[in-house]
Amino acid sequence: MTGALAPAKPLTATDRCDRCGAQAYIRATLPVGGELLFCAHHGRQHVAVLRDKGADIQDESARLSATPSTAGNDER
Repeated sequence: MTGALAPAKPLTATDRCDRCGAQAYIRATLPVGGELLFCAHHGRQHVAVLRDKGADIQDESARLSATPSTAGNDER
């Protein structure tokens, strides 16, 4: 084992914020083991402190502002 972190799996709709239960878009993997999940709102509140304490942050909150795909929506 090299000690490198395994690639983080994408967050899904079943991943819920540990603070409020909303869909999680941010995962903080703690240096002592374990992880915390946050919605975008609570992630913004806590991510700086967690990063300063050595947590690895996976932030997928940009998905909230992504435009939906238009595939299959041909207007003729």
